[in-house]
Amino acid sequence: MSISVTKLAERKPPISQKSASDFSFKTKLNKPMAELSILRRCLACAESSMISYLTPEECNKAASRLGFVGGKYFSAGGAQAYWFWSKHDSIVVFRGTEPNEWNDIQADANAITALAETVGRVHRGFKTETDELWPLIEKELEANKLPLYFTGHSLGGAMATICAGRCLLSYIHSEPIELHTFGSPRVGCKRYINHAPIKHYRWVNNNDIVTRVPPPWLGYRHGGREIYLNYLGQIREIHGWKRVADRLKGFFGGLRRFRIDQLSDHSTLDYIEHIFEAVRLEESGQTSGLSAEPVTPKN
Repeated sequence: MSISVTKLAERKPPISQKSASDFSFKTKLNKPMAELSILRRCLACAESSMISYLTPEECNKAASRLGFVGGKYFSAGGAQAYWFWSKHDSIVVFRGTEPNEWNDIQADANAITALAETVGRVHRGFKTETDELWPLIEKELEANKLPLYFTGHSLGGAMATICAGRCLLSYIHSEPIELHTFGSPRVGCKRYINHAPIKHYRWVNNNDIVTRVPPPWLGYRHGGREIYLNYLGQIREIHGWKRVADRLKGFFGGLRRFRIDQLSDHSTLDYIEHIFEAVRLEESGQTSGLSAEPVTPKN
């Protein structure tokens, strides 16, 4: 089954094979992130996460189009991240895994053992990737004086979660304002995900399979405020059997379009499309958007 699923996911060329000119960006950071709506900030982070899949040269071009005026690239042991800054803010972006790289996701998720972190325990694979990058990022952030955000898609979301927590608890003067993750797996135990009081917006797109690993019966939990997109791509509070039914609608709808919903829903482009539609509706007055009030996580 995994072979046929992988082949289906490879029908579209991965983002890493594209250039900055292939995209029409919805974000232009010409004012502080704090002055944007929550949804606009989420959109900016989603597009920042997406461009991290491009080659460094194309990523820099795309970052300029988003409104960033500078950036640094970090690479160690196969893990990659960027630190971008505009005139007003800075964002640390971790490169994740695209749907066509399902075998890599599966391999990382299967490494289910956990290791001690600052507080509690985290997934061995995610911690190992983060440990490669963190010393490089930590050193650079010592000089940061701008409001700081962390973001990432897929495994990048897991690394962003770990690094944001480390940044908050470290000697670094600038503390993370917000953490935005898209299609992130579960990172650690309940004690770990509750130890760092960071405002975390965690997006889940319907059947995105990566958000369901590692399994909760092994002690793994999600953190932050979940923002769930239903099978129509709409933001909804759905739990329990209603969510099961919603996922089934997405699954069978995907089959009718000759796609595997569990993988296609993991695409950063899908997240961006749905978030931008939510922004459009909010700014046209058709919806109230997202409130600033925290929501208790549903694990």
